[in-house]
Amino acid sequence: MAGTPGTPRVLRAMNDRAALDLLVAHGPLTRTRLGELTGLSKPTASQLLARLEAAGLVRRTGSVTGRPGPSAQLYEIEPGIAHVAALTAGPDGVTALVADIAGTVVGEHHAPAERGDDGAAELVARAVDGALAAAGLGRDALHRTVIGTPGALDPRTGLLRYAPHLPHWRSPALLDELAEALGTPVVVENDVNLAAVAEQHEGAARGCGNYVLLWADEGVGAAVVLGGTLLRGATGGAGEIGYMPLPGAPLARGGDDATAGPDGGGGFQMLVAAPAVVELARAHGIEARTASEALARAAARPGAGDDVHAELGRRLAVGLAAVVAVVDPELVVLSGAVCRAGGERLRAMVEAELTGLALPRPQLRLSAVEGRPVLAGALRTVLAAAREAVFDTA
Repeated sequence: MAGTPGTPRVLRAMNDRAALDLLVAHGPLTRTRLGELTGLSKPTASQLLARLEAAGLVRRTGSVTGRPGPSAQLYEIEPGIAHVAALTAGPDGVTALVADIAGTVVGEHHAPAERGDDGAAELVARAVDGALAAAGLGRDALHRTVIGTPGALDPRTGLLRYAPHLPHWRSPALLDELAEALGTPVVVENDVNLAAVAEQHEGAARGCGNYVLLWADEGVGAAVVLGGTLLRGATGGAGEIGYMPLPGAPLARGGDDATAGPDGGGGFQMLVAAPAVVELARAHGIEARTASEALARAAARPGAGDDVHAELGRRLAVGLAAVVAVVDPELVVLSGAVCRAGGERLRAMVEAELTGLALPRPQLRLSAVEGRPVLAGALRTVLAAAREAVFDTA
């Protein structure tokens, strides 16, 4: 019979979970330190650790030396009890990370989309198998999987929408096909939403429950977090502001059609996505192959380069003004390759332009997540789900 609130069984399970979460957050701890952090007595902490060790959830890992008295035994999470996969998908292929339950990445592999007949499930399986092989693990070690993709999975139809540049991902049975290919539960999540998850836990949005993350890269999107909850919308498409109509941009039509092209034919992304930045720089006499290169060269060229930054800042502010007017966030985080390349100079210009366009005055910060924020968010999301299941001792 399942325990009920307040029973010893439930209280033990709550203490177990609190201890496991502390070991994840702090790393190896002594019985005494774990007791201090949980508020448990030494005998209760000893019983808890013995119980978790017997269940295979924790292990002993050395001892604390160099202080008076007997050395104290250290305990840590048993990392091999479960492994998870975090992936990102795009037109160029799929990148997979495999990590143990403690969060240590043990394998990585990129599967390029070079085989025209590969479906999404086949490509994902190749990426995951490559990462597992790099870690010296088999499929049976994998507990669950989270995949970040452009667009959003429509909960009503099961179709991946707003991602016409991923034609092989448009099966209505996508989740079932992925789960069958991997042998684990699979979640497909919008890549910008995952970047926002990373930002909330390890970046510029820490401690903030109401914020918007603006992503400007090859595509443009936003993640909206209100009251600590990610806003998804009826079709999963909340935040697909790349298609938003704005002055100076052609209207986006047919953006959910696989034949419409990656930009859907218009909208905000036609003004601020990476290809638009390259064109903007070229219009001012600055040749570059990428948005990052264009903004770096613009920064080194007074006059024309100043005009590039000023115009890009104005365009970003106009789009953000529409979002801010509706959502009224406490904070806006600027992320993606375009915003990272523009840096503080671009951020300040967007902030100055936004002041005259919207009544709310949110803080404006650059992303503080290093490396690959989408993968970081996918890993954090899949670890949270796996720990919820694996750490449940009730």
